[in-house]
Amino acid sequence: MSVLVGQEAPNFTATAVMPDNAIIENFDFKSYLNGEKGVLFFYPLDFTFVCPSEILAFHNRSEDFKKRGAKLVGISVDSQFTHLAWRNTPVEKGGIGQISFPLVADLTKSIARDYDVLINESVSLRGTFLIDEDFTVRHQIVNDLPLGRNVDEAVRMVDALNFHQEHGEVCPANWRTGEEGMTATAEGVSSYLAKNASRL
Repeated sequence: MSVLVGQEAPNFTATAVMPDNAIIENFDFKSYLNGEKGVLFFYPLDFTFVCPSEILAFHNRSEDFKKRGAKLVGISVDSQFTHLAWRNTPVEKGGIGQISFPLVADLTKSIARDYDVLINESVSLRGTFLIDEDFTVRHQIVNDLPLGRNVDEAVRMVDALNFHQEHGEVCPANWRTGEEGMTATAEGVSSYLAKNASRL
């Protein structure tokens, strides 16, 4: 498994189904982010089991990502036509409905390979990648197929990156918006732990 954190995110141009159901054949990921943060998440397959719960969780928090300056993009090895059919299937019938972010078609599996989340040359694992304004990967997490991801944690990581960028401090374990950060010095860690060690 490759660790992409600290490296430039692999760019791609592929076919995508957009929030208005338009099919864009030359969706360019870096151009779509256009200097903003991005959260790119891979999932195994449309019309499956854990996947719709994750996609709806991302959709239900899409405004949270947007107000933090992060764009969502989902991707699987399905075709654009399957993506579109899934979007046009009601939630109560196992579909995802009219979600608010693009779904990319990775039929050749090349994007999943570039992000090193392809398993058994068949489907992608549940990989989530936080990419900053310079198109650098700042966070990644990969779940096995049966394990649905925590979308609230993805929001928290965007918060943590925003906090670090704004204040220059680092974010200790379990940090959440509104809590103090830590100065990355010996004095900073001593001061933080003196006040907070018992609640970590």
